[in-house]
Order: sequence, then C-alpha cells, then structure tokens
Amino acid sequence: MPGAFPLVGTMAALQEEHFQGADMPTIDPSLRPGTVTKWGEWVKSKPLVVNGVETRWRILGKYDLVSTNQDGTIGLIDCKVSDSQRDTGQFYSPQLEAYAYALENPTAGKAQSVASMGLLVWKPTHAIGTSVEDYGFGVFQKYIPVDRDQANFLKVIGEFITVLEGELPEAGAECGTCNYLIARNALN
Repeated sequence: MPGAFPLVGTMAALQEEHFQGADMPTIDPSLRPGTVTKWGEWVKSKPLVVNGVETRWRILGKYDLVSTNQDGTIGLIDCKVSDSQRDTGQFYSPQLEAYAYALENPTAGKAQSVASMGLLVWKPTHAIGTSVEDYGFGVFQKYIPVDRDQANFLKVIGEFITVLEGELPEAGAECGTCNYLIARNALN
C-alpha cells in the first residue's frame, strides 16, 4: 500500500544510500569480500516453470542492495528499519528468494549467481543531537543471514500459480483453494 509507512520508507532509503559502495565485511564480518555496486534496481525474471510447463507469470521486484563479490558471485541484502520480532530470515526468505530467482533467471541480460542473502535491520534506539541542525536517531544495526531455499520457494510459488490458474470453486469446507489459503495463513 503506497504511503502506508512513509517514515519507514524514508529511513530505508537513507539506509540504502548510506551503504552505496560499502565494503561488504564492514556491513558484517561474515559476508564475502566484495563491494555494494548496485542499489534500488528493478529485476524481472523469465517466465516461471510449474510442473514442467512455462507459465505466463514472472517475478518483478526492486531489490535494495547487491554486492559484487571478489569471487564473481553477488550478495543480496534487503534493508529494514524495524523493531519487530518478525524480522527473521525465515519470514523474509520468500521475498529474497524471489529477487535471487530474478537475478539468476533474468528476462534480459546476463544471469548472476547469488551466493548470499540477508537482512540489514536498523532498530531505532535513541535520539541524538543537541540542536535543530543536528537532531537524529541512533540505531542498533544487525545483519541477519537468510539461508537459500530455492526448492521450497519454487514449490510455494508453483502452488500459488496453480491456485491462480485453477477453477474457482464454491466456498466452504470442501473448497481446496479455501483450505489451501487457510493452511498457508496458519504458517505465519
């Protein structure tokens, strides 16, 4: 929903801008040697294949930060400004896997190998400054690695596409689509 979280959007944009050109190990020592070389770019994938059949569906998204690693791979980082307990790798894995899929299976250009994915979370902790010219917020920064699970991502997206492309059933206890959606919602 555009404009639903304007302050979070502003803070996330500042976070992305702050790390343009950053050395990856300065973000987190666990990251491969490399440099943030891209930010805020749209990616679009080739059509998704479900059960061996090419669909009309593609992944379209805008990532936050991408590093070019010294070993020729890339790293994908999604910036978050939050104090939520849901800022876990598991919660954001589908979003990051979608970006990774689009980068590894682009509709145009060269495919890239995504070696790492993670969240860069800023949690506002305190106000700083002593005058109108230098007020701001201090943050606690945490990098959360996100494990790759492309097989599960493709399974879930395949199930989702199957539901979208399927017949519209009658609502009720015997409705497979209704039961699927209820079961998926229960996972959150």
